[in-house]
Amino acid sequence: MDNLDMSVMTSFKKILSGIVALGFVLSMEALAKPTAANTLSISAAFEFTSLDPSKNGYIYSRMQVLETLLDVDANGVLIPAIATQWRVSEDAKTWTFQLRDGVRFHDGSLLDAAAVVNSLEIAQKKHGALRNAPIMTIRALDRHSIAITLSRPYTLLGAVLANYANSILSPAAYGKDGEVLALSGTGPYQLYQFSPPHKLVVEKFDVYWGKLASIPYASYLTGHRSESRVLQARTGQADIVFGLDPASLMSLKHLPRLTLYSNAIPRTIVLKMNSGHRFLNDVRARQALSLAINREGIAKGILRTPGSETAQIMPSSMANWHLEGVTAQTEASAGTPGSVLAALGWSKNAEGILERNGERFELTLITYADRPELTAVATAIQAQWQAVGVSTKVEVTNSSAIPMGHQDGSLEVALMARNYGFIADPLGVMLSDFGSNGGGDWGAMNWNNPDISALLSALERISDPYQYRVIAQRSAQLIYDERPVIPVTSYVQQTSVNKRVQGFRFDPFERSFYLNELEFVKP
Repeated sequence: MDNLDMSVMTSFKKILSGIVALGFVLSMEALAKPTAANTLSISAAFEFTSLDPSKNGYIYSRMQVLETLLDVDANGVLIPAIATQWRVSEDAKTWTFQLRDGVRFHDGSLLDAAAVVNSLEIAQKKHGALRNAPIMTIRALDRHSIAITLSRPYTLLGAVLANYANSILSPAAYGKDGEVLALSGTGPYQLYQFSPPHKLVVEKFDVYWGKLASIPYASYLTGHRSESRVLQARTGQADIVFGLDPASLMSLKHLPRLTLYSNAIPRTIVLKMNSGHRFLNDVRARQALSLAINREGIAKGILRTPGSETAQIMPSSMANWHLEGVTAQTEASAGTPGSVLAALGWSKNAEGILERNGERFELTLITYADRPELTAVATAIQAQWQAVGVSTKVEVTNSSAIPMGHQDGSLEVALMARNYGFIADPLGVMLSDFGSNGGGDWGAMNWNNPDISALLSALERISDPYQYRVIAQRSAQLIYDERPVIPVTSYVQQTSVNKRVQGFRFDPFERSFYLNELEFVKP
C-alpha cells in the first residue's frame, strides 16, 4: 500500500471514528427522557388542540416555545425580544424593526427578515388583532430589518405584535396554505411531546439566543377540576399549579414544601348581555340586573377573595381605563332593582316572577366548566336574580358556545372570564369587544354606541399620553353607564410552587411562565 493509500485509509478511519462518536452522542441524547427528577411539572386549567399560534398560542408562549418581535414588562411597557429596537416614522405610518442577530429556530435554521415577514403575513390572514390592523405592507429591508407600512397611524401596533398569535415560526413550520405543521419557534424550550388536548412536554433548547434554561424538561398538564389541581399541589405531582380554588389555600398554607402566591391579573368575570333581546334592550333593564347582583357576597363567600368585587371591567392596574369613582357600592345609588323594573312595566305574578304583557321575565345564562368558579358564580347570580323576580336557567357548556351564540343570535346572557390584558394595551380588546361592528364574540352583543366607536377609533391614532387617558376614561364611563357587559369580580391568580423550585415570578399578563429563569434546588 503506497503513501497515498495509507493517507486515504487514515482519513477514512478518522471520518468513521467521528461518525461513530457522533452517533454515540446522538444515541445518548435520544436515550435521555423526561423523568420526575429532570422535569418541571405545571398544572393549569386550559386545553389545547392546535399547533397554530392564532388558536392556542397562549400555551406555547407561556411554555416559552414561541416568541414575538416585541415583549412587554410587568407594567405592560414594550421591550425588545426578537427585535432589538424599533422606530416609528414622523407620520406614524411606518414602523421599522431591527432583528436580533444569530437567532436560531428549533429546526436549526437561522432567523432572518424573510422568515419574520413570512410569519407575520400568515398571521395577518388568520383570526386575531393583526388582521384588524391597518397594515398595507410588511417587507424585508435587508437580512436583519423589516418595515411595516400602515394606511393610517396605529399606536396599538407594538402591543399587537407582542401578542402570542403573532409569534415567529420557521418557514419550514408552515404548509402551503399557512397551516402550522411544526412548532418550530425561537424560545428557550422546544417541543418534545404534543398530546392534545391535555399534555405538552418541552425540552430545553441549547442554542437559544438569550438566557439558557437549566431545567431539562417541562411538562404542562391540563386539569379542569380545581380539586384535581389542589391534589396535584398537595401530593407534589405538580411543581407549579395555577388557578387554585381560594377555598383550598388555607389547607395548602400548612404544607411546608409549598409557597403560595396571590397575584392580581387584568381578567374580570363579566356577564355578556344580548342588548338586542326584547327584555334587555332598554339600558334600565341591564342596570337593574346589575343592581341585583351581590358582588361583595360573591367575592367573599364564593370566590374567597374579599375585595375583588367590581362594577367596572378594568382593574386599577389598567389606570387609563379604570374609573376611580366607581365601586361595587356606588351601584346602590341608582335605586333598587324592583323600582327600576317596575318603571319598565314589570310586576310580579303569584309565583313571584316578573311579568309584562303576559310574558314572564325568563333568561338563559350560559357559562363553561374550564373555569370551575364560573359555575358557582352563575348559580349565585341565578338565585340573586330570582329574588327580584327574574327566572334564570343556567346551562354549563363549552366556552365555544359563547361566540357561537353571538354569531347566530341565540345567546341571551353569558358568564365568562374576560382577559383584558392578552394584548398589553387593552385598546385592542376594547376595539374587538365594543367597536363599530356592534360588539364582538367576547364583548358587547347587539349594542352599538356611535360615541364609543368614535372614541375608540380616535385612540388608535393618539400617541399623547394625556389625550389618551382623557378619551379612555370617557370610553370607560360610557361602557359603565350602558352596561353592554356587567362586571362582577376581578381575578386574583392563586398559584402554588413546590419548594424544590426556585426563581418563580408571576407574569401579570400571563404571557410567560419564565421557565428559563427557574432552577431545581440542589439536594
